[in-house]
Amino acid sequence: MPFLALANIKKSFGQTQVVHDFNMAIEKGEFISFLGPSGCGKTTILRMIAGFEQPSGGTIHIAGQDQTRLKPNQRNIGMVFQAYALFPNMTVFENVAFGLKVAGMPKAEIEKRVKEMLKLIHLEHLADRYPYQMSGGQQQRVALARALAPKPQVLLLDEPLSALDAKIRVSLREEIRQIQRQLGITTVFVTHDQEEALSISDRIVVMNAGRADQIGTPSDIYNRPTTRFVASFVGTLNIIEATIVDPAAGTVMIGDQTIALRESIADKTGGETISLALRPEAGSLSESAKGDTALTGKVVSANFLGSVVRTRIAVGKNTVSFDMFNSPDLIMPAPDEVVTLRFSAGDLLVIRD
Repeated sequence: MPFLALANIKKSFGQTQVVHDFNMAIEKGEFISFLGPSGCGKTTILRMIAGFEQPSGGTIHIAGQDQTRLKPNQRNIGMVFQAYALFPNMTVFENVAFGLKVAGMPKAEIEKRVKEMLKLIHLEHLADRYPYQMSGGQQQRVALARALAPKPQVLLLDEPLSALDAKIRVSLREEIRQIQRQLGITTVFVTHDQEEALSISDRIVVMNAGRADQIGTPSDIYNRPTTRFVASFVGTLNIIEATIVDPAAGTVMIGDQTIALRESIADKTGGETISLALRPEAGSLSESAKGDTALTGKVVSANFLGSVVRTRIAVGKNTVSFDMFNSPDLIMPAPDEVVTLRFSAGDLLVIRD
């Protein structure tokens, strides 16, 4: 039995349905990220788990217990918000201790638990400070400690890093993941940042218009997108239009070039147009590159991006981008130069949506 089970969850605001028949089974100790653009339903699902919103349909179970109609304070859940939500008139110690005092924990136990939490987030030396005396990153770590102090069954994180600058965001997300692993707490993390989701999650739910377009490991989501939306939203991806030549043989034509796919298209018909996906890092111009497939095209542009050089070539009506690692002796392709991009047929994915 899954630790956190969401079954046929629906949510409507008036006549607008924002979550459609959402189902997911989350195991104890998993770190799950909900990834998607604004308005896709990811935060609404998080708020339903927390009890701040009631589902219009469906059930929510935690550790086998039905939570669907319980109030937020009746659920053993910790939540960290985007805006920290610390009490400005309380010190760091008092903020972390707040939930424990409400629960009626003895003073000696509160002191012990708060010290444990401050040690966990490496802020023991700031116990007597007030929120206004701390940086954004420090405040968010205090918010995390406050959420974890009552030993919740589930930790919910609602875009907790989006208000921080890039460098702090990277270090804090790694710290959150380390603490989550150390405590083994089941965690649901909401973000619109694909790098965040890919870097720290056990599984990712890619949300689109109130539905889960795809649920899978970061590797699955990035390397094997199953819908056009996931392919375009996660990472940089070429979408290449091709015409089927022979469905049984798996051959297609891109521009005036015929290539064979590894993925079966036997369910398609000759002459049908299909969309193929190819990651920019999959190809190489090197004649010694490993790969059983090639496309020849004319260089449209080559842009220096620091660690990589991104080149765009025209192949028929398609423009295909590919990345090369920068090196001091790299010669960048020139505009209008004819080049051959080599890659594996297995890197071409058929987009089915």
